[in-house]
Amino acid sequence: MKKDIMKVAIVMGSISDEPIMKNASDTLKSFGVKCETHILSAHRMPNKTREFAGGLKKSGIGIVIAGAGKAAHLPGVIASYTERPVIGVPIKTSDLGGMDSLLSIVQMPSGVPVACVAINGAKNAALLAIEIIALSDEGMAEKIKKFKYDMEY
Repeated sequence: MKKDIMKVAIVMGSISDEPIMKNASDTLKSFGVKCETHILSAHRMPNKTREFAGGLKKSGIGIVIAGAGKAAHLPGVIASYTERPVIGVPIKTSDLGGMDSLLSIVQMPSGVPVACVAINGAKNAALLAIEIIALSDEGMAEKIKKFKYDMEY
């Protein structure tokens, strides 16, 4: 298992997204996955966002979970600067209930893939990241298998 795949970055566009995105960090930690959290904005901090995304490999991050609301460009901007998988979490908004966020994340142009989970679906984003890790980590594969088995009973 390569150590760079085991670390996941959780990125959000605003500190106000933290209550939703905490579900991702809590889930990752419950599986023993190392994660770090960043506040970045595709609109207010474009240079820092580009630097972060361009430096993912060097920083040992294998997967990014990016939550954003409204225009929700953050996951796509990060994906445009890295070959690492990016999972987008559309954040519910007061304007359109999160449909604006969902459509912004899911409609990435060809060549810039971003996986997308449900509105406020940070826990599922973490589980998807764990499933990606499990592709090359037998211990993690056993943990996710047990998790899914336990959901049935």
